[in-house]
Amino acid sequence: MKKVLKKSMDIAGREFSLECGKMAMLANGSVVARYGDTLILSTATMAKEPRQGMDFFPLTVDFEEKMYSAGKIPGGFIKREGRPGEKGILACRLTDRPIRPLFPKGFKNDIQIVNTVLSNDEDNEFDVIGIIGSSVALHLSDAPFLGPIAAIRVGLIEDEYVFNPTMEQHRESLLNLTVAGTFDAVMMVEAGANMVSEGKVLEAILLAHEEIKKIVRFIEKFRDEALALGLAKDKLIFVPEEIDPDYKQTVVTHIQERLTEVVQRAKNEKASKQERDALFHECKSLAKESFFEQYESLLEENPEYKGWFSNIYSETEKKTIRQMIIKEGVRIDGRLLDQVRNIQCEVGLLPRVHGSALFTRGETQILSSVTLGTGADEQMIDGLNTQELTKRYIHHYNFPPYSVGEVRPMRGPGRREIGHGNLAERALIPVVPSNDAFPYVIRVVSEALSSNGSTSMGSVCGSSMSLMNAGVPISAGVSGIAMGLIKEGEDVIVLTDIQGLEDHLGDMDFKVTGTREGVTAMQMDIKCDGINREILHEALQAALKGRLHILDKMEEAIQVPNEELSPYAPKITTLWISTDKIREVIGPGGKVIKKIIEETGVQINITDDGRVDIAAVDQEAGQKAIDIITAITAEVEPGKIYEGKVVKVMEFGAFVEVIPGVYGASGKEGLVHISQLDYKRVEKVEDVVKEGESIRVKAMGYDKQGRLKLSRKDAIKE
Repeated sequence: MKKVLKKSMDIAGREFSLECGKMAMLANGSVVARYGDTLILSTATMAKEPRQGMDFFPLTVDFEEKMYSAGKIPGGFIKREGRPGEKGILACRLTDRPIRPLFPKGFKNDIQIVNTVLSNDEDNEFDVIGIIGSSVALHLSDAPFLGPIAAIRVGLIEDEYVFNPTMEQHRESLLNLTVAGTFDAVMMVEAGANMVSEGKVLEAILLAHEEIKKIVRFIEKFRDEALALGLAKDKLIFVPEEIDPDYKQTVVTHIQERLTEVVQRAKNEKASKQERDALFHECKSLAKESFFEQYESLLEENPEYKGWFSNIYSETEKKTIRQMIIKEGVRIDGRLLDQVRNIQCEVGLLPRVHGSALFTRGETQILSSVTLGTGADEQMIDGLNTQELTKRYIHHYNFPPYSVGEVRPMRGPGRREIGHGNLAERALIPVVPSNDAFPYVIRVVSEALSSNGSTSMGSVCGSSMSLMNAGVPISAGVSGIAMGLIKEGEDVIVLTDIQGLEDHLGDMDFKVTGTREGVTAMQMDIKCDGINREILHEALQAALKGRLHILDKMEEAIQVPNEELSPYAPKITTLWISTDKIREVIGPGGKVIKKIIEETGVQINITDDGRVDIAAVDQEAGQKAIDIITAITAEVEPGKIYEGKVVKVMEFGAFVEVIPGVYGASGKEGLVHISQLDYKRVEKVEDVVKEGESIRVKAMGYDKQGRLKLSRKDAIKE
């Protein structure tokens, strides 16, 4: 009989369970993680041989968002799932980031994690469950994974922290914080916040880690029982390639003096990225050439030594720069530890776009542009979430190859671009006005024109200014900064506004965005063995200081949103009509609304609650459309005098059109009974009025059947 193991624990008052031994048994490790009615099948598979020629760990994380899991059929013509949606891609990144550092250095076997959403309960989001499931699948497998890890989401409602908030709680929460980590350390933080203080965010991270510890212990016990049942595998013993220590010391001795001299030169001359890269490249080439020449016989006897040279050089270069920062308190570009690079800000560069800004910080440069549209431009979301079907604030981020001086094919946005765009979007959402206050769909595009670290934070700054330039009434300016860390034993150095090299050789990438009032978004990845409360507090306070400095520079370019929109932006006027009038404005088969749009050139968006947004660059055309819709939806007011047209004469009275029909929409007409035609007795209706002529009538209200009653007699009297 097949063995199956299932274990449960309580997380935030709801049952969380793991089950193995039932599904996907040919994977190296597999588990079904369940929380509420969300079920995810997580599998981990490992290649039998290492991939040759790799300079990074080949880990792939995939999320399969199966539409059947939410009782939905995919949109479009094909009716099957395609590439992952934005939420699935973001879930892949959330899972990859805390797992990747937990494999041995030098391990090059391909690892693929596939998370398949089998059932989706929106109160229990699949991304956090997928992180835990991925960790368990790896922990059950023979892959040399140094986990396990766990994850949890934290909300903040009425000053109380809530773990794994439901959909309803999430709407009320000021904080949407996801934390992942091992028992000993926080490995990843991802957050969106509605201007929450640094102290509150720090407290939430630490509380989350306490919950993570409980889940990690549960996973460890689950593996122990699975191993006893033969449902888990013994771990692969990975032995990294050993470099001969005597040879390594020989190389270090040969390159150290020259390398130290080049690093000091780059610092003293405050070399640019290109100048520094050229110096380092030349140093390595000359060092390698002289070493190979001097130790020619040794390398001939030991051919593998040649391949070791570059690894030793890179490691020594990294140590040299880190030691310089720790000992001297000065960075490779000559800056102090808490010093932000030179900032330049400019707005309104692009004459035809609705808003634009250029943000330059050191050698990182972002061009952000804003386009304003109508409700018809809302992004449709074809995903598992049945609550969020559209999006009116959209942020896109592009990272072309020329931004780093490279040549590569220009294809669609990758996971990095989508992740950076989402981070910038999340940073600005708290200050974007509501649809009622500003009835526009807003698209921001951030182009990374030049990159030397933290283009995502540059995108936040540039986009904040471009929104103001476009006249979007955002409630406050938002800036962003990336913090770094150098940790060697007891020596801990926090770096403000890290550049690309410091991100590469450092132990932390900690991005923080916010207004003067508080944090709006956060993203942190750790590469060392962990950081404590003191380091987190120091990093957050340094980030606040840097963020405010950047806001000061941004405000020199623009302080408040422009009062006027661009002349090329559509001007939106909002009308409210009765819901039973919607069909009249639209007309059969959309005939009426199409005719209005065709004649006026405006854009019209009508919602089910009777909201009509009319967007027009030409104000005369916009007013014409307003007048037409007002005429179509106009109601006859009892007691008011109208100049009407007799449309039909009957024996008992005359039908008079008091509001003419326009664009195929029917007009408003009522009956003047023969008794209401005149004060004197009327024998025949034709003696008083004739078809086609205009007469003055007074609206007398409606009868029990809702038919309009008119009076010529009362109109004459008045």
